[in-house]
Amino acid sequence: MRSLMKNLAICLVLLASTTAVALACPFCSAPSLTLSEQVAQADVVVLVQWTDAVKGNKESAGATTYEVLDIVRAPQAGAPKKGEKIELVRYRAGKEGDLFVLLGTKTGKLEWGSPLDVSEASYEYIKLAPSPELPIQKRLAYFLKYLEYPDLLVANDAYAEFANAPYHEIAALTDEFPREKLREWITSQKVQTSRLGLYGLLLGLSGNEDDAELMEKTITAPSEEFRLGIDGIIGGYLLLKGEPGLEIIESSKLRDKTVPFSETYAAMQALRFMWQYGDEKISHERLRESMRILLDRPELADLVIADLARWKDWNSQERLAKLYGAEEYNIPSIKRAIVRFLLVSTKDIPKPTIETKAKDNEDVAVASAQNGKTNPTDKDESATPTELPKHVVRGEKLLDEIRKKDPKTVSEVERFFFVK
Repeated sequence: MRSLMKNLAICLVLLASTTAVALACPFCSAPSLTLSEQVAQADVVVLVQWTDAVKGNKESAGATTYEVLDIVRAPQAGAPKKGEKIELVRYRAGKEGDLFVLLGTKTGKLEWGSPLDVSEASYEYIKLAPSPELPIQKRLAYFLKYLEYPDLLVANDAYAEFANAPYHEIAALTDEFPREKLREWITSQKVQTSRLGLYGLLLGLSGNEDDAELMEKTITAPSEEFRLGIDGIIGGYLLLKGEPGLEIIESSKLRDKTVPFSETYAAMQALRFMWQYGDEKISHERLRESMRILLDRPELADLVIADLARWKDWNSQERLAKLYGAEEYNIPSIKRAIVRFLLVSTKDIPKPTIETKAKDNEDVAVASAQNGKTNPTDKDESATPTELPKHVVRGEKLLDEIRKKDPKTVSEVERFFFVK
């Protein structure tokens, strides 16, 4: 039980770190409001320096005085000018010359947000950052130079810009990625682990066989620790190696039940990535085969079954029906997942194309003529209806069998069932 709870906790952390906006970077932490977006949303943005402060007491929160040094953004009227003093309620410790950026919003009067502590370097970064209104690729080319910048404010913000960017926009910059630096970063103990997923992805997009070998060593290195970002390294590795790399991942992460749960789940995330973004570097059928391996892991079964349903892996219908209620799988979440899988399979009926409709109409016309009917649209019992796909027929049969054994679960799932 303790192991199961630990696995569940890890799974929730992984979901939180990877389930961002669907269009954002696949292996980055959840998108956040970047500095350039904050600047774009503010009415007034100024660089100030700390000049004086009065500590608060029981009657007052204190106050801090700043001097305006530079203007980043300001309306034509009512904006502070260089050399002007700004006093904000609330005491802030500092020394003369400490730099801050103030962002203000006009709501009748000018309301200032909390001062942002900056250095000269980070201020220049903020001031020169391209506007969110510019093309994403042009903006990312600017922020690419600041990944792992010594100033933490800058490095974190540059990473956030990539975390917010759609995958296809990131991939378009492949030729500009710093390969040698990426190699260093994914093996460095000094790099924040939250960034490793992105760096693994970038190296996968721009790397070569030597990089793939380095990534394989990183992936297969024994580890009992929770390695945040290993999913992105696996995803980048699969981009480089394709099916031969998938065989390594299967043996080291999917089939080996002694590896930590988090490592297996990371490999599962990489399979999802390749399905959506891999551009058939690994065929969809081959990815289905890999995902099926995880059906042997009851702690992951409900998630795996949901993926197989999305991937229309109808060859798994009978296997899943046999798992229904089996000893290690006799869990409500797994049973509901199996019922949903079968329900989805019964709804997967290809829409007829224009050519199919024309052929059907022709067949009906021929059958009508043979039976002496002059109007092809007249009801003709001899006209053969289009056959349902085999997976639909099989899914309905298996679902009926489960319904006889467990009508309550099937009824509950059907009640809330819908297909997008």
